[in-house]
Amino acid sequence: MDLRKLKTLIDLVSESNISELEITEADGKVRIVKADPAAVAQPMHMPAVQLAAQSAPVQTSAQSAIAAAPTEPTEPAGHVVKSPMVGTFYRASSPGAKAFVEVGDEIKEGEPICIIEAMKIMNEIEADKSGKVTRILCENGQAVEFGQPLFMIE
Repeated sequence: MDLRKLKTLIDLVSESNISELEITEADGKVRIVKADPAAVAQPMHMPAVQLAAQSAPVQTSAQSAIAAAPTEPTEPAGHVVKSPMVGTFYRASSPGAKAFVEVGDEIKEGEPICIIEAMKIMNEIEADKSGKVTRILCENGQAVEFGQPLFMIE
């Protein structure tokens, strides 16, 4: 594979929301994996000998931030409509058109609620449950990941 093409692919992965890219061509196969920033930024642990020498326990800034943060419920109330693919979220069929759904709208299962553009293809996403839209969790034009919550339905 051409070195310039490889450099371009690396730049695209580093600037995008994707974490992994694999391309197979006639002259070879390339797999680019973006490092997880959370894994890289983890603090190193001190050896037990140094810990025993400290007279008082020390609370790290990460621990104090966790202790100070209010606890929130992990699962929101209601049904969550999740993104079935990676792409760009759109609330309407075209830039000037009316949004498919608004907060407070009653929707039926199978009714279109948004569009996700993936690889220049507009994919209409349908409601997987009937109910009332209580929250829209994405902004128009926002990049979304697979499984990312899009709507809350009661």
